[in-house]
Amino acid sequence: MSAQLLTPFQMRSLTLPDRIVVSPMCQYMADDGCANDWHLMHLGQFSMGAGGLVITEATHVSPVGRITPRCLGLYSDENEKTLKHVIDFCRRNGVAKLGIQLAHAGRKASTRTPFEGGKPLKADEGAWPTVAPSALPFGPDWHVPKALDANGLAEVKQQFVDSAKRALRIGFDLIELHGAHGYLLHQFLSPISNQRNDGYGGSLENRMRFPLEVFDAVRAVWPQDRVLGMRVSATDWIEGGLTPEEVVVFAKELKKRGCDFIDASSGQLDPRQKIPFSPGYNVPFAEKIKKEAGIPTMAVGMITRPAQAEEIIASGKADLIAIARAAMDDPRWAWHAARELGGEVPYAPNYVRASPAVWKP
Repeated sequence: MSAQLLTPFQMRSLTLPDRIVVSPMCQYMADDGCANDWHLMHLGQFSMGAGGLVITEATHVSPVGRITPRCLGLYSDENEKTLKHVIDFCRRNGVAKLGIQLAHAGRKASTRTPFEGGKPLKADEGAWPTVAPSALPFGPDWHVPKALDANGLAEVKQQFVDSAKRALRIGFDLIELHGAHGYLLHQFLSPISNQRNDGYGGSLENRMRFPLEVFDAVRAVWPQDRVLGMRVSATDWIEGGLTPEEVVVFAKELKKRGCDFIDASSGQLDPRQKIPFSPGYNVPFAEKIKKEAGIPTMAVGMITRPAQAEEIIASGKADLIAIARAAMDDPRWAWHAARELGGEVPYAPNYVRASPAVWKP
């Protein structure tokens, strides 16, 4: 009997050859939002055998929505052209299906790259004004964002729509909206960062309103046969923050609107968080959302070993597993998982000689 990790999974017209997903990984290597040779190498290697689906790093819908000046974007013709070159290469030479994560950093924007310390940019370093649900900074010494008014909300929503249209022209199989890790859509969901007193703040129903509006707007322009999902932080890991029970309610609303999957992560909204890092620490959230909201889920977070991934899928805790560091460490992770678990995954024609079916070491 084939390992469940290696069985196909279908969402709408998309059939994944296995349940292994290469998670979005911010690279901080773009030029004015444009992809370059780094992205060709980074995504190209994964498309050859890390998993059945590869999702491009957080790709920002506007310049002010970028985390750093070196973040990838999809808000200009040049952004679209350079990313299309990379994706065309992956599709022509690789075997993976290809997705993109669309994001807006909100109050966590305008920072140095992690290689430079990750702190907020100063004025003489090219800092730009940030926006958020409320005028509350991420932490001490961070930029105080401007609270989005009605025009600002409409503008951000349109930016997500415009980027989705560009993603369609590029030819992505799937979009994941980034509603996690303390970025803009997560900021609306959490009562810690959202302290509005209008129809977009207060109750869970109100806090969900803008993320759901963004989802609806993207779903309206993203073809019905193509997959659209969302990454969420299932908890803020801080008292008074977003809870798993609230996220289940949010997931149910997304499902009603045509959401195909929930990528269940956690945290990163507030520096006071206390995350109990351990292998698979987010898996219980994927399991809870899957069972209580009745929607397919993706488990992520320190999933590194094939046997660990197989247990998650075989026991029904999630439908897909997402790897990041494991893929960086081993860009042929799916190949080696298949050898360990006893099964097969696709090989590109140029590399098929490496398959045990052809050559057994």
